[in-house]
Amino acid sequence: MLAGYLNSTYLAPYQDKHLTIDYNRAEVFLDGIEVSLTRKEFNLLALMVQNQGEIVPRDILLFRVWGYGRDVRTRTLDVHIRRLRKKLAPFGDSYIETVFSVGYRFQEYRLQKPLNTHFQTPVYMSI
Repeated sequence: MLAGYLNSTYLAPYQDKHLTIDYNRAEVFLDGIEVSLTRKEFNLLALMVQNQGEIVPRDILLFRVWGYGRDVRTRTLDVHIRRLRKKLAPFGDSYIETVFSVGYRFQEYRLQKPLNTHFQTPVYMSI
């Protein structure tokens, strides 16, 4: 179930290694520097963060942030996601995952491990 967002009750801030969101003041900081977001960008980010790890369907995002019904076809969501990723760079792509034809998912920052390029040849024993 999707959590409510931006209502009149106090919401504890979100914070990880790079990103801090103060829902009550509508402020976002990346590595301690304030990120200037439009109201729609903030509401979109807040909704996804409050449901982190869950796929938030496109139609839910369009309805909750813009008030659009299911029958509305628009690229507005995709444009705003692209702008959010750019403003959250260099971590935007790590935070906001596209789930094609479904919606978007916010993932908490996690250090990506480098690819292991050194392969060990398995040792086979004959019996």
